[in-house]
Amino acid sequence: MADSWPLIAAAVLAAGVLRGLTGFGFALAAVPLMSLFVPPAHAVVIAILLQCLVGLRDVVAMRGLLDRQSLGLLSAGALFGTPLGVWGLAQLSPDMLRVVLALLVGAGLLALLLRVRLSPGPGPALGAGMVSGIFAGLAAMPGPPAIAYFLGRAQPAACTRASLMVFFFVTALMALPGLYWSGQLSAGLFVQAVIAFPAMLLGTWAGGLGFRRLGEGGYRAAALLLLAAMALLTGLRGISGLL
Repeated sequence: MADSWPLIAAAVLAAGVLRGLTGFGFALAAVPLMSLFVPPAHAVVIAILLQCLVGLRDVVAMRGLLDRQSLGLLSAGALFGTPLGVWGLAQLSPDMLRVVLALLVGAGLLALLLRVRLSPGPGPALGAGMVSGIFAGLAAMPGPPAIAYFLGRAQPAACTRASLMVFFFVTALMALPGLYWSGQLSAGLFVQAVIAFPAMLLGTWAGGLGFRRLGEGGYRAAALLLLAAMALLTGLRGISGLL
């Protein structure tokens, strides 16, 4: 794996730029790119460890921008939803799961395009958190429901971006016990994550420069475009597997 360290760092740098720009999409980009050089299971673990490492920094650096109430409710919902997703993983084929996930993400995207506003109260946050947990258990992909939730609240872009970053830190922490008990964590992968960490910080910083140039409307457009790409790529992969 030592020979692949520079390539993994380059993949993490590119994914970090996307993360810094929108607040999400790191694993979506990093895992496929790293999988070109290491086994996919190793790429997933490295991505989770990196999000745990950078999340410690984000909690401190972005504490003044966070929507703490929504974060708490989303995290509580995800805690309950993740076991349901793991159960569903055992019931459906991977390709059928991808199609279902794509349809759900597409429905959320349509609601955002129609500018459907969420009702006040804890219900929407808990529901979005639970669905994020289900997505995490099904496909290690907690992002779309949380992204749709924050975009639907019409908050300032800086608050949405910061809150998403910290939410993915929380979901990464939730994944660690399962990785440990399944034997997927190792000292070698942790060392690889530490080595790649500066590349993630650099990419996040560079993406942050781009974020400051986007403005509110530009940020929403970029986030919706990435959400649509998630739905399209997931759906196409599932359909191709079913055919």
